[in-house]
Parts: sequence; structure tokens; C-alpha cells
Amino acid sequence: MNDAVDLARNSTKKPENYDVDLVEMLKELYAGGAMLKVCGSCQTRCGLHVGEPYFEAEVKGSMDILSEWVRECDQVMTF
Repeated sequence: MNDAVDLARNSTKKPENYDVDLVEMLKELYAGGAMLKVCGSCQTRCGLHVGEPYFEAEVKGSMDILSEWVRECDQVMTF
């Protein structure tokens, strides 16, 4: 999961041999109203683009936000 934070960064580019742009897919989901939060601590210490900002400042999450989502939800799925 740590490196997955790069999907929320504009600096991440689709590899030439991929047919799907996961960054653009995530942006489309977010623009369509999907709730999205990305680990705030991971922004500064994880991924290939360590320290670079997310594509929207509002997607930066926190443990407080995560715990609130868990309390409010009907089910929690972990993997």
C-alpha cells in the first residue's frame, strides 16, 4: 500500500506498455464523487515520488479521518 500513494500524484506517469492509466482512472473516480483519502504520513515518506503533493490537497488523509470512516461505516474490508 505504501507505494500506492503515487497514484494520487500528478508526477506519476503511465508506463508505455500499460493500456490503463491508473492515475487518470483515480482522478475520474474522485471527480465523479468517490470518497478518496490518501495517507498523509505516506506523502512525506513513501512511494517513488516521496514528498511530492497529491493531485488535490483535499485527498490528504489522516488517522482521525480513517477512524471516523470506520466508525460510520456498516462494514470494514481489510486486505
